[in-house]
Amino acid sequence: MIMVTGANGQLASLTLAELGERDVPALAGSRTPTSAQRHLDFDDPATLDLTGVSTLVLVSAGYAEDDQVIARHRTLLDAAGRDGVAHVVYTSLTSAGDHLGFALAHRATEQMIKTGGLAWTILRNGLYAELFGALLAWTPDGLESAFGTGALSAVARADLAAAAAVVASEPTAHVGKVYDVVGDPITAGGIADRLGVAHHTIGLGEYRTRLLGEPNLLPFQPPMLASIATGVRHGFLDNTSPDLMRLLDRPLTDPLTVAADATAATRPGTH
Repeated sequence: MIMVTGANGQLASLTLAELGERDVPALAGSRTPTSAQRHLDFDDPATLDLTGVSTLVLVSAGYAEDDQVIARHRTLLDAAGRDGVAHVVYTSLTSAGDHLGFALAHRATEQMIKTGGLAWTILRNGLYAELFGALLAWTPDGLESAFGTGALSAVARADLAAAAAVVASEPTAHVGKVYDVVGDPITAGGIADRLGVAHHTIGLGEYRTRLLGEPNLLPFQPPMLASIATGVRHGFLDNTSPDLMRLLDRPLTDPLTVAADATAATRPGTH
């Protein structure tokens, strides 16, 4: 049986939907489970019952400081070994993202998985096209961002979910593989062009100041977001790879369309 963690998150829920469309049975694990889901709280080892699970799709438990994320993953991997899980599929971070502010927890988790004694597959996911589009800000003159003219190999979240479902459905075909699952490079200017507006670049210092003044962001998030901006701006996240298309055996969802739709959804007056 397959289990997908973080079942109520966007990537995990899409992965479960993909598995369902393939008629592949799967369990859903969640910190806040519905009646059809298994309670799975990485911060509460007593809830980590992986009995009957052969393949564990570990969707990264991000949105916390590195020490907390790594501890969560270590606890779950310990439970996987204890309960007889055979294969772990981990949704990691693109190979080009080693310099990003949230890379360390991903690479540490990869090391734990590779040395943990279970079969494994690493999906090094590119940054979401939806995220890229949502990070552009609307102004009376159009759009602005700190991305400059740099490109991001963005990928639609649905394509990453499909890749996870492909691997989880036939894990023995992917044992010991590290896949760099990224899409085609797109730019903030390309999103603006698609929407028929101008794009204005702001400095990284101004962007960081704005992030630090945002009351809804947790302390670790401003440096994380600033690292994405400088990575895109200076050409460190425009890597390409055939891995995702080979896994899906179909054309990829156009990341520019997905990103532009995400940007358009944040436009003032659209709700």
